[in-house]
Amino acid sequence: MKLRCALITSILLCITILNSNAQDFNTNDSKWTKGWTNFTPNSTNYPEAEEKLPNIIAEDTYLSNDTVYLLSGNVYVIGNAILTIQEGTVIRGDHENPANLIISKGSKLIAVGTEAYPIVFTSNKAPKSRASGDWGGIIIAGSGNVNSVSGNGIIKGDFNPQYAVYGGNNPDEQTTVLRYVRIEFPGSKAKGTDQLNGLSLFGVGAASIIDHIMVSYSGQDSFNWTGGNNNIRNMISYKAEDDDYQISEGFKGDLDQLMAVRHPYINSPKGSFAIEIDGYDKNQGFLKPNAITDVTITNSTFVNLSDNSNYMHTASAISATNSALVYLHNSKISGFSNVVKFDESYTSLAVLERAFKMDNSFFNIHGEGVEVSYKPNAGVLNILKYNRFTKDFVSVDKLFEDPTSKSAPKFHLKKAMNNYMVMQ
Repeated sequence: MKLRCALITSILLCITILNSNAQDFNTNDSKWTKGWTNFTPNSTNYPEAEEKLPNIIAEDTYLSNDTVYLLSGNVYVIGNAILTIQEGTVIRGDHENPANLIISKGSKLIAVGTEAYPIVFTSNKAPKSRASGDWGGIIIAGSGNVNSVSGNGIIKGDFNPQYAVYGGNNPDEQTTVLRYVRIEFPGSKAKGTDQLNGLSLFGVGAASIIDHIMVSYSGQDSFNWTGGNNNIRNMISYKAEDDDYQISEGFKGDLDQLMAVRHPYINSPKGSFAIEIDGYDKNQGFLKPNAITDVTITNSTFVNLSDNSNYMHTASAISATNSALVYLHNSKISGFSNVVKFDESYTSLAVLERAFKMDNSFFNIHGEGVEVSYKPNAGVLNILKYNRFTKDFVSVDKLFEDPTSKSAPKFHLKKAMNNYMVMQ
């Protein structure tokens, strides 16, 4: 902390009155979470499953909300079939035979809920007994661009190889329409379950529509984007064990209004981040340098619910590897050790400044701010300039309005923005 303060003292200006026309990113920043979310899914009584889905869906199929379905084992949608799910439908994932819904390349998933009647994928355990990783997750394979030498890939895990291929040369394809969907207790860590995240999107094209998705208590990542090109908004990751948003293999897109809520005692042994962004897969190589992963994140909130008794268990909010590109705007980061950690592929300050940009945002951390591998590392905090921050770490309950609410957590700053410092 002393080093952080010494470094920032030379490059910051403490401003007591900020420009009156600076954007206030507290305004209405949580209204979109109301009505369709559930922050206490372990207490919810869902009806028992009545009908088991077949393991192969090879023709157009419609799931109606007057039936509760059981997803058991790997359920593949194949042969260009379309699986359509009605608003308000509940699908329960088998914990004894960990369930996955796999939309194979060429097929489609149309799951359009509403604010009043979201579609729910959840554990088939009883209330109070559900846990992270009870079942697998939803996997969608598209034919969009993937930045690998072959231009495609195979989804890792114990899946039928003919249904696990993703990628192609169709950046504008539509593989799915997902709106107002909750995914609860996914991310099984059973043997052979490398990719059992809450929602995994492989090579999904720009015409797919994905918004208002909540993943709660995932045993692995909540969201995983591998390749593809899409603009996605209104996503919530709640208390994942691994990363909240994992992005790799040349995915490109604008991500607007993301929320990640972590807890310092819920982590993966290998380290967990709100955002883990990887430029390309080192094992597969990449097709061309200008096709590496490149994302713009706006109007987003990444919070670790840490206080002065447990903040030492947190990592950086963002992990950037293999030359990935990130632009963060109008967002909040709080409760982590640092804003961002870079691997050895970022070799100088000039490289950092090209790869990472952050502006009109706020951060509350207990480390120095930026972690890099190269030495000497003088000047790395320059990449955080033009952002507001707390001089000293502030516990979550003292910083935000109602961060631990069981109905709808609120992350409005208690103090006005002109109470915080600004990097110059």
